[in-house]
Amino acid sequence: MPAAGASPDYTPPMADGPTATLHTAELLSIGSELTVGETRDTNGGELARSLSEAGVDVLRMTAMPDDLATVRDAFARSLERADLVVSTGGLGPTPDDLTREALADACGETPAVDPHLEAWLRGLWSRRGMPFPELNLKQAWLIPSATAIPNGAGTAPGWWVDRPDGRVAVALPGPPREMRPMWSDWVMPRLHERGVGRDVASQTFRLTGIGESAVAELLGETLFRGRNPIVATYARADAVDVRISAVAADGRSAHDLVAEAAGPVLQALRPHVWATGEATWADVVGSRLGELNWTLATAEAGTGGALVALLGELPMLVEATVMADDRRHNARRPEEMAVAARDRAGAHVGLAARARRRGADTAVVVAVATPDGVHRERRLAMFGGSAGHARAAIVAASVLLARLPSASGATSGPGRRGRG
Repeated sequence: MPAAGASPDYTPPMADGPTATLHTAELLSIGSELTVGETRDTNGGELARSLSEAGVDVLRMTAMPDDLATVRDAFARSLERADLVVSTGGLGPTPDDLTREALADACGETPAVDPHLEAWLRGLWSRRGMPFPELNLKQAWLIPSATAIPNGAGTAPGWWVDRPDGRVAVALPGPPREMRPMWSDWVMPRLHERGVGRDVASQTFRLTGIGESAVAELLGETLFRGRNPIVATYARADAVDVRISAVAADGRSAHDLVAEAAGPVLQALRPHVWATGEATWADVVGSRLGELNWTLATAEAGTGGALVALLGELPMLVEATVMADDRRHNARRPEEMAVAARDRAGAHVGLAARARRRGADTAVVVAVATPDGVHRERRLAMFGGSAGHARAAIVAASVLLARLPSASGATSGPGRRGRG
C-alpha cells in the first residue's frame, strides 16, 4: 500500500455541542501485536507525557487485542470515567482493524463513507497510476459526531469525536511516524482551545549515592503524605529521582506550591543532588567540561565498557580505553591509568575506573587527573554483573563531577559518601 503524499484536502467542521474542561484522560493502545509481545507500545508513554505536561491527569493506560467487543467496552468504560479518551492503533484497512467499528458502537452511531475522504483516498492511488483497493474504503468512514484528523504520512485519517456530555474521544493510527505529527500539529492545538488541563508545575531532583528508602527516611512521612504538592521517588537506571508536582489551588500558583516544597527537599538531599529535570550524566559532565573548555580521556577495566556507554556521546571525550579485568592491566594503579589516559590523548582531564566483583557487589576504584592534581576514591557499588558495571560507571561519573571546578572555581557536585 503506498504512503500518502499529503494530508486530506478537506476536513469536516468541528461538531457543535456542549464543551467541558478536559482534566482527566485514559489511553487505549489497540493491537494484538502489543498483547502478544511482538511490538512494544511507545505511543502510550509519549501521549501520557504530553498530557501530563498540559495538566491532564492520566487515569489509565490500557493495551488490548484486536477484538471488537474488548475495544468497544474499553471505549465505553473510559468515556464514563474520563473527560478525554485517546486511542492508537486499529485504523488500518484490514478486517482485524476494528477501532472505528468499536468507537462507533460505543457511541451508538453508524459509520458511513465520507465522500471527501473517499476522494482523497482514491486520489492517492490514481496519482500513482494504481488501482484503488476497495478494502481501503473503510478508512474514509466517519460517524456523525466525528471530525476527520488529517494524516500526512499515511492512509488512515484519525477521528475526533465530540460526545453530547462534552467528553472527547480521539482515535489515531498506531505507527509513530503518523501518530506524532497528527497529535502535535492537529490534536493538541484543539485540546488547548477546549481548555485542556490545569495550571501544573513540577521539579525533579536527580540523586546519586543514596537509595529510595534512605531518601524516604531523610524526607520523612509528612512530605510524602501531602496530596498537593505531591512528593514522590522514582528509581531510574542512572539515578534516584525525587519529583515534586503541584496543581494550582486556593489562589496559589502551581509554581509557588512546588517552590515551597522544594526548599526542605533540597535542604535534606543537597549532598546527593547532581542534576535537575531530565539531565543525564553526559549532559551534566559535558556542561561542566564545556564551561571549563576542557577535554576528557577515560580508561576503564572490569566495567564491560559501561563508562564509555554512559559518557560516550560527549564531544569533549577525545579518547576512551576499555580493558578486561584480567589482572594483567592491574599492575598499573587507577591513578596511573588516569594520568596515562590524559597524557596520551593530550586531554585536560583523565578519568580511570577499575571494577571487581566483591561478594554480591562490585568494588570500584576511581581516579581523576586534572590540572590541579590527581584524586583517588574507593567505593562499593551495589550488585554484581552488568548491574554492578552500570553502577560503577555512575560512581566514576559522580567522582569526576565532584572534582571538576565550577565556573566560579569552587569544587561542587554530589556528595562523595555512600554506596553507588
